[in-house]
Amino acid sequence: MKIDFAGKKAIVCGGSRGIGKAIALGFAACGGDVSICARDPKALEETRAEIAKLGRKAHAASADLAQGDAVRGYVREAVAALGGVDLLVNNASAFGASDDDKGWTSNLAVDMLSIVHATQEALPALKKSQGSVVNISSIAAFHPGARQPPYGAIKAAVIHYTITQAAMYAKDRIRVNCIAPGSIEFPGGVWDRRKTDNPALYNGTLASIPFGRMGYPEEVANVALFLASPLASWVTGQAIAVAGAQGL
Repeated sequence: MKIDFAGKKAIVCGGSRGIGKAIALGFAACGGDVSICARDPKALEETRAEIAKLGRKAHAASADLAQGDAVRGYVREAVAALGGVDLLVNNASAFGASDDDKGWTSNLAVDMLSIVHATQEALPALKKSQGSVVNISSIAAFHPGARQPPYGAIKAAVIHYTITQAAMYAKDRIRVNCIAPGSIEFPGGVWDRRKTDNPALYNGTLASIPFGRMGYPEEVANVALFLASPLASWVTGQAIAVAGAQGL
């Protein structure tokens, strides 16, 4: 069955590159209109232009997702620009690794509270459309890791909150699910940088993946599009790992 998002509208927080970009482009390729936000104006405009080339309405705005007012303001603007929302994707991450106030504060603000702010702001429109929410967590949520304590802990909280959201919004026929990617590589991304700045970590992580390679953003996007589609009409409150058996 083909996924068809004609007439549907998606908001992707953290949508200018990597997983967010792949979801935005995939949604547009299936016929939907898309709004994206990020902090880098250049990457944001490049992705907006790619969406527009697919013949869909493409809206983009710079926003610091660590700031609650900025998140809410962006979502309001996006809903107005698109004329509603059927899919909200919360994809941003601060990648905070240090076990100090900076690491914890940045991860809490971007990885957790931005989901709270974005979803609450989009909720009236999502109720009208009986839409869905896809939160992006990480397989770091499932395994303790000394390398980045706040990242894993907050990503675990994202999964817990996803399940809570699913329970809260089921009466409104809003589905909320979560994807936990493994190590995803793309140009300019974390693992692309690790090849040169920390090859031992890169090679050790690569060797730990049973599939023998890093994942691609499109592989995460495909699951997000499924979860947003009628094919997943009875799926809510789930956390799905997309990781090539990494961590098993």
